[in-house]
Amino acid sequence: MELPVNSSGVNSRFRFTFHSDFGDTLVKSLYQGVTVTFQLTKVFKKVSEGYIGFVEELPGANTQADTLDEARVNLEEAIELVLEANRFLTEELLQDQDVIREPIFLSVA
Repeated sequence: MELPVNSSGVNSRFRFTFHSDFGDTLVKSLYQGVTVTFQLTKVFKKVSEGYIGFVEELPGANTQADTLDEARVNLEEAIELVLEANRFLTEELLQDQDVIREPIFLSVA
């Protein structure tokens, strides 16, 4: 599977920034000129091999690393890859089909 990238090797439809406060991740994505901000929860657990981490709200975004700092960096990359892959796979599945795409903005208390 190849994701569409621009000349600098970055997916041309997504831009992500990560800011952590109290173990949560704030994800900002830019897709077709629409900026969406939502909050996800990163979970880390110390295991005998180092650390494992995952995102509660995003199945498939998980990692393991020797240190907590490495796990944090790896998990942010995993989040980006899962979101990009899901979008790519959906577009491939629905290619040449008449579908309606609508943005959704979530606010969770």
